[in-house]
Parts: sequence; C-alpha cells; structure tokens
Amino acid sequence: MTSYLVTGAAGFIASRVIEMLLADGHSVYGVDNLCDAYDVRMKAYRLKRLLAMPGFKFQKLDISKRSCIEKLTGFAQDAAAVINLAAWSGVRSSLIDPWAYIDTNTTGTLNLLEFCKTQDINKFILASTSSLYGNEDEPPYRETSDTDHPLQPYAASKKGAEVMAYAYHHLFDIDVTVFRYFTVYGPAGRPEMVMFRFCQWIAEGREVTVTGDGEQSRGFTYLDDIARGTILGLKPVGYEIFNLGGHEVATINQLITMFETRLGGKAEIKYVPLHPADVLTNVADVAKAGEMLGWEPQVGLEDGVTRLVNWYLQERDWVKDIATP
Repeated sequence: MTSYLVTGAAGFIASRVIEMLLADGHSVYGVDNLCDAYDVRMKAYRLKRLLAMPGFKFQKLDISKRSCIEKLTGFAQDAAAVINLAAWSGVRSSLIDPWAYIDTNTTGTLNLLEFCKTQDINKFILASTSSLYGNEDEPPYRETSDTDHPLQPYAASKKGAEVMAYAYHHLFDIDVTVFRYFTVYGPAGRPEMVMFRFCQWIAEGREVTVTGDGEQSRGFTYLDDIARGTILGLKPVGYEIFNLGGHEVATINQLITMFETRLGGKAEIKYVPLHPADVLTNVADVAKAGEMLGWEPQVGLEDGVTRLVNWYLQERDWVKDIATP
C-alpha cells in the first residue's frame, strides 16, 4: 500500500482520482481549501463520499499560503508522490480576479514543489490546461504546439506552474508529469462547465445560453478516463507533458441535441456573441499519452452523456438548485 497526497481533494477530477486510488488499496491524504469558486454544495457532496471511504484523511488547507509547507510536513510527510489537482479553474472568471489564479495555480505549485524538495518526495503530478494552446496553431493540438500566447490569466497561471515544475525537476531531480486536461465531463462536474449547465437547464426547462452560433467544437473526455490517465502518470518519466482528453469532438449544438434526446425536452436557446477569451475549437492529439503511459479512453461520448444524465436525475432534488454562472 502506498500513500499519496492529492490537492484539490473535493474537486471534480481529484475526488475521482482519490476514489480510484483508495479502491486499489492505497491511502490518500487529501487537502482542499473548499473555496467558493463555484457552488460549495458540489464540493461538499464529493467530500462526503470520500470521508466515508477507508484510507482517506482530510485537512482543510490552502496551498497558496507559504505556511502550507510546514502544515503538510506534519500531515503527509510519508507521501510517495504529490498529485496537484488544486486550481482556480475557468477561463472567463480569471479576467475578474486574476490574482486568485496566480496565488493558487502558480504560487501554490511552487509551495508544493518546495514541500517535495524538503521531504525528498521524488514524484510530482501537475494538472495543467488545454487553454494554453490558444489560437496560434491548428488543432488537433500536440504537446509541442505553441503555448507562449495564452489568451487569459487562467492559461498564463498554468504556464507559470509548468515552467516552475521544470525548474524543480532540473535543480532537484523531481520526476514531473504534467497533464494538459481538455474538456472533462461526468457526474458531479463543475457547474460552470457546458455539460452540467446544459443538463440542468434543459432538465429544468430553463433558457440555454450559447455563445456564438453553437458550431464551435470541443474535444470531450469522460471523468473516469481522465482519472485513470492521471494515475498512470505516477510512473517515472523525468519531465514530460501529456495531453489528456479532448479526443472525441462535438459541436455545442450537437451536445444540446444529445441532452434533449435523453431528457425528453426541447431547449429554449438564446445565442449571444462569442467572448474574446473563448476559442473556436479545442481538440487534442493524445498519441503521446497512449505511447508512453498506455492510456486509452474507454467511455464514448454517447455513453458518457447518458451516465451524466442518469446521475443528474438521481440527484435532482438538490442539483437542480446548483448555481450555474
């Protein structure tokens, strides 16, 4: 049995990673500051599930504070690896409070790398983002595509985290796996993400807001596939960046049709202008993750959307009231 430290434990991806690690017989130290970046009821739901599982220990902690290094030393000093999935996420909200993004995504990563250095923890996994690819190159994006022209503070903060991790790899021989996650969806997803919003809005007969003409596309990947891929990243790689997700492409209009079919309702769509922080398409080349990590997605888009809808209907009593910014 191995112990791991996972940050952002009450988050969408992190909570599923933790569930899988625990199911495999490992123990997990989870930390999260439980911030109100989105409706905290969703985080409470995920955390409650984790706290009921043997082998999980939790501490409320803010990785953006330098004091977290000492606190982690007393909490998780025997961790074999740090899986840093804590982040302020979201493209548009990073224009409102970019400082929060730098504090958590960049400075928080620095603090965790310092923790690894002081505790001789040789493995570090970093959650980065496909938003780094911007609009410079043509999709599907490879790991070598341009990432030097971020379109929002969110992407810029993650670029800072990536290069900081490389510096610590170079200086202190910390083995680093960086995952640039593409659009992830599944049960208990972030409320500002398109999948949750469409499911809730159509199920509850609310107006569906679509930016642009709805023909912009995204590459989607189901949560379980992302979590499995993240765990595969624990293998030694030196310093490597992997695209993870974004392999199955659909337009926004196609997604709406899929939810209409499963929910038995017709969407009342309101089209609004595109936001300058948005990109028209975001599709991944995931060949490197397959070759080096042996990662292959297993859940197709049709099946994944069905699973999301089934979860929503099961939890409808409370998720219908989750705020969708």
